[in-house]
Amino acid sequence: MQRRTIVVVEDEDAIRRGVVDALSMAGYTVLEAADGEAGLAEARRAGVDLVLLDLLMPKMDGLEVLEELRVTHPSLPVLILTARGSEDDRVRGLRGGADDYVVKPFSARELLARVEAILRRSPERSKPIVKVTVGETSVDCGRREVCQASGERVALSEMEAEILQRLAAHAGRAVSREELLSCVWGLRDGQIETRAIDMHITRLRQKLTSGGGDGQDWIVTVRGKGYMLGPEVVVASDDTPTESSATESSATEES
Repeated sequence: MQRRTIVVVEDEDAIRRGVVDALSMAGYTVLEAADGEAGLAEARRAGVDLVLLDLLMPKMDGLEVLEELRVTHPSLPVLILTARGSEDDRVRGLRGGADDYVVKPFSARELLARVEAILRRSPERSKPIVKVTVGETSVDCGRREVCQASGERVALSEMEAEILQRLAAHAGRAVSREELLSCVWGLRDGQIETRAIDMHITRLRQKLTSGGGDGQDWIVTVRGKGYMLGPEVVVASDDTPTESSATESSATEES
């Protein structure tokens, strides 16, 4: 089974070190941050399964981090670590989208029990997107290449590939420009004009169609909301059966 990844956001060095050590000894992969801004960036990394979040921190407090995180990662589990014992603070955290809380001081045993309970309720993270296809044209996400039926290959930039994979990971819904800013650029609102995203989308469409067509069959503009994949796009993750493996499976069943 794949090791689960947990982000610990805590400004007190001794507490953070103790939490990190306890989680590491329990078999988790642990990332850490000492302030709210750094914690938000770590929490938005690909492959994170759970965030342990302190409330009182420099730069951004825990509730601000939680609010920002819920915009781009609405289903990512968050466990609040706090010295605040008041009911109001606990209620604010839970209403803000936290999954649970633990009040300092806490034992490693209690913390691990709460972590395990949250992860049991949370599905395994989705498999990475490896291939996106329309007709006879496909994108190899690992190699960041558009593969045409003619054999021609067009390279995608890292940013273009990440935009496409973000859209593919959320096929069926519109992805806002603000979400792309946060998840692909790692920027908060106002740090870059959203026009930059439109320019990247235009270049990506051109590469997907190799200069022919407007790319609307690949990426559709949803007025007032953002962008989404076209209805003809087929998305495959690394656990999607290949044609050969499906054929082998079928042959086995018949035999």
